Amino acid sequence: MNNTRNFVIIAHIDHGKSTLADRLLELTQTVEKRKMQAQYLDQMDLERERGITIKLQPVRMHYGEYNLNLIDTPGHVDFSYEVSRSLAAVEGAILLVDATKGVQAQTLANLHLAQQQKLVIIPAINKIDLPNARTAEVKEEISYLLGVEPQEILEISAKSGQNVKELLERVIEKVPPPQSSGETPRALIFDSTFDTYKGVIAFVRVFGGSFKRGSPVGTFATRAKFEVLETGYFSPTLTQADSLEDGQIGYIATGFKDPGQLRVGDTITNPKLFEDKNFQPLSGYKEPRPMVFASFFPENAEEYDTLRDALQKLKLTDASLSFEPESSAGLGRGFRLGFLGMLHVEIISERLRREFGYLIISTPSVEYSVDLKNGQNELIRSAAMLPDPSKIESVAEPIVSMEIIVPNSFVGAIMELVAAYRNVYHNTEFLGKETALLKYDMPLSEIVTDFYDKLKSVSSGYASMSYEPKGMQKGDLIRLDILIAKDLVEPFSRIIPREKAYQEGRMMVTKLKDIIPPQMFEISIQAAIGGKVIAAESIRAKRKDVTQHMYGGDITRRMKLWKKQKEGKARMKETGRVNLPQDVFLKMLKR
Repeated sequence: MNNTRNFVIIAHIDHGKSTLADRLLELTQTVEKRKMQAQYLDQMDLERERGITIKLQPVRMHYGEYNLNLIDTPGHVDFSYEVSRSLAAVEGAILLVDATKGVQAQTLANLHLAQQQKLVIIPAINKIDLPNARTAEVKEEISYLLGVEPQEILEISAKSGQNVKELLERVIEKVPPPQSSGETPRALIFDSTFDTYKGVIAFVRVFGGSFKRGSPVGTFATRAKFEVLETGYFSPTLTQADSLEDGQIGYIATGFKDPGQLRVGDTITNPKLFEDKNFQPLSGYKEPRPMVFASFFPENAEEYDTLRDALQKLKLTDASLSFEPESSAGLGRGFRLGFLGMLHVEIISERLRREFGYLIISTPSVEYSVDLKNGQNELIRSAAMLPDPSKIESVAEPIVSMEIIVPNSFVGAIMELVAAYRNVYHNTEFLGKETALLKYDMPLSEIVTDFYDKLKSVSSGYASMSYEPKGMQKGDLIRLDILIAKDLVEPFSRIIPREKAYQEGRMMVTKLKDIIPPQMFEISIQAAIGGKVIAAESIRAKRKDVTQHMYGGDITRRMKLWKKQKEGKARMKETGRVNLPQDVFLKMLKR
């Protein structure tokens, strides 16, 4: 145990975590040079396509006589639950900050999480070899945050490998080895995945005793018992080992075919200890609270069970995802999914589309609290569930406490942007000479759609944000419906503030006019509140030349055909239905 070090890399998105992990893998010769590729630990195609880390990824490295267990973590605010689970499995953290961008919102959020776990923090500034690096100013910001001397902060370049060896040696020197937790076998599940042959595979950190193949074990919370099929570690592929010892990070293959039998945050131990009143399970994780909700429906009702199986397997690799069955009069049976943010919605939508196929996705919304006139209270997660307005006493929406970190030169532009949304300004703090921290309270519904994109746009990419739930606040909220060819399309219904109804309705019908493909008949698109239409557009019918086969003759022959075509289009307009392609729903997600 004295030669074991468990640590993570934490940083804001795009500050170089995965590149640093690549250099550490090369330095410790964990991966052969011929197999090495950029973002080696990012195993998903989506991660490589987008250039971001979505999943935490553990790996064991050997450096001299030391065993180093590294967990590479995501940096985006939507995946902070992945970070919190990683931190519970380690004793130290490398805090990586980009020398060109400085301290950003998620740097702060992840740092606070690590400090709550009482981890040893090793600060490092990355990308010092770039011509626009602000190394001295960024050092000052980190020094102010951590209360350390600037000379203690390492300057590295993860791309070229400069000073990466010194950083690794500082990890060995500063991060304490894991402490023995006794002979009682206990392992904390911090992640999981599914294998066709080995069943559910639990990613664990051992906090006592050891686990070997064939050992009878069980999960404390779900009381599921099994024999260990296989133990091993990550290199970063699953590599079999004889046992997992106290203080180590590795995996245990359970053989479970039902993903519901294993829960992230549970303790794996000896089943004999289930009834022992003195046994203390490991403290798990605070359940993530979904911030954004959207409904997913299969195109064909027969594929409902297939979608459920796909969601259960996805839940294994993403513990922050929640889902429950839902039914809709127009769309049939489906599921209501809970997400941590809009990027999370996009990623899950894409992963499901690749595994499952065609899906109908509703416009994301947040959870509202509705007080009824009869004294009851209901929690509403979609506009379709909102009761009749005559029965409603009041509607409350979730409020978040938001922090925006931005260079001083962009403070005015950011304040102007935020002023266009409903907000309560608190104060501005300054981190060093170059950076400001703005604090606001805002309704969650204001920021889950396009706020982040606009923030990046007005700040030339330099601003960053993080937010935390703060409670519920009452407001004048109503339901906005979209009708296409006079049919209500439930996935596009939204709950919005009354004063924004016309503006929102006009924007939605205009966008739908651009993205819905033309049909053989004219399509009307309407935004309505109750029975009142507040905005409307129409898509012209496709034109077909019904006289192209004619080569002469009287004009009345042509007019007869045109009249017949016009009557046909009128009939189609009355009875025709519009089948919306999936990309229409996805494009409306990215408004």
